[in-house]
Amino acid sequence: MARPHGRMNSGEHRRVALVTGAARGIGAATVLELADRGWSVLAVDIASDDPALPYPMGSKSELVAVATEASSRVSRVGAVRPFVADVRDPEALRAAVAEAVDTWGGLDAAIAVAGVIAGGDPLWEMPIERERAVMDVCLGGVMNLARAAIPALLARPEPRTGRFLAVASAAATKGLPLLSAYCAAKAGVTGLIRALGAELGGTGVSANAVSPGSTDTEVLAETARIYHLPDAVRFGGQQPIGRLLAPAEIASVLAFLAGPDSSAMTGAVVPVDGGLAL
Repeated sequence: MARPHGRMNSGEHRRVALVTGAARGIGAATVLELADRGWSVLAVDIASDDPALPYPMGSKSELVAVATEASSRVSRVGAVRPFVADVRDPEALRAAVAEAVDTWGGLDAAIAVAGVIAGGDPLWEMPIERERAVMDVCLGGVMNLARAAIPALLARPEPRTGRFLAVASAAATKGLPLLSAYCAAKAGVTGLIRALGAELGGTGVSANAVSPGSTDTEVLAETARIYHLPDAVRFGGQQPIGRLLAPAEIASVLAFLAGPDSSAMTGAVVPVDGGLAL
């Protein structure tokens, strides 16, 4: 019989994950979901605003609150820890990986959720600093985490079950006007995951991604502002299920991919989009 919710047998080591973009949205929901399943988690976020972007990022207080709530669900002091790092900084991510390994003895999953959005202008008119912020966080941040985390995933003894995961988007395959940099970055994530899946073949470590549709997050709220909409709710009508997705719905798929039951999957981009890509 399968273990409910991917929980551990008594003989297994406690699995360890690192999650970026953890202060809110899909990242926060992923930290909470993993904690519910008994994982130890390093919750990573920049926890400060970016002057190149016109909307607020997650805060340090939000990050600490997520880690505190997640730890309470595991009922182990220090089971989930906050860590402030910018995914654009390779050294900061290497430090985060080292923190997870030093604290819990290894790393079993690295989950790149951190993302930002900017737009409102055609590409040739978009301020270069906004374009760079989107590309450097949404694509560069995933690549930086892969460089930092995959060696730690490979350091686990065989047979390995490491997982490198990323959040792409339906925007990876749909051309969205006034969001060209975001579309390009997310398409890059899907290509990166396919390449990593091939590169990691035979190691026991896999690479997969989820591709969310319109999800009730601050990124979607900013998208509504870009399109001069009063709120993000109407995006739900574009999806066959007729509503916005909840961050927890994306997180549950990421948690499945992080666990042992996804052993037959690598290089996959899983749509969790309410049918938006149909």
